[in-house]
Parts: sequence; C-alpha cells; structure tokens
Amino acid sequence: MTTAHVPAGWPEQVPPPGAPGWQQRAMSWLLDLCPADYRGYPVLARQPLLLAYLAREHVRASGAGLVRARGSLRAELGVDVAPHVLDEALAVMDEEEARLRATFRGVEHLEAALRGHTFVPRL
Repeated sequence: MTTAHVPAGWPEQVPPPGAPGWQQRAMSWLLDLCPADYRGYPVLARQPLLLAYLAREHVRASGAGLVRARGSLRAELGVDVAPHVLDEALAVMDEEEARLRATFRGVEHLEAALRGHTFVPRL
C-alpha cells in the first residue's frame, strides 16, 4: 500500500492521510496543542475538523500573545529583571515564535487533509 504524499511542515507525529489510524494520531497531536480541558468535550473527539479549527486558532492566539509580550517585555520588567535575563527571554521568545509558526503550518496541513485535500509532490 502506498501512502499519501505530505507537504513540508506536516507534523512528524502524524502519519500521512490514508495511513491506518492517521486521523486518531492527528486528533491526539491537535489535542496536545490545546488547553487540557479540551479533552473533556466529547464533541471535539467526534469532530476532527472542529478540533483542527480550534487548535489553529489557539496556536494563532499564542503567537499573538508572544508578539505582545515581546513588545512590552522591557517596559514591564526592565526595572525588576536584569538586562541579560531580558536578553535571554527575548531569545527564548524568538525560538518559541519559530516553533509556533511551524506548528501553525502543521495544523493548517492537517486541517486541509481533514477537508479531503490531496497533497501532490512538487517537481
């Protein structure tokens, strides 16, 4: 059996669409991105596309919060936190921003696959 092609940025933890159990693994990965309480809502376990949508918006909001925090970090904490610590925090924020962007791409790919999109390899 051949498995479907997946684009760059597809989550490593999720098998390609059509592989046995891919949707269950996708849902598990998506739930890991969301607040823990989401696991308690049966509708999210029954509706993978709804879960993907909520995960996408949660990751988007996390990124927006990070941008706001970066913009106000020195003003909010500059008096109470040493400059080198603020510099380290900004470096962490840069890494987290890159991680969130990659995660967002992965969620978008899963959402497209759940909508039935077939990914075609680029030549």
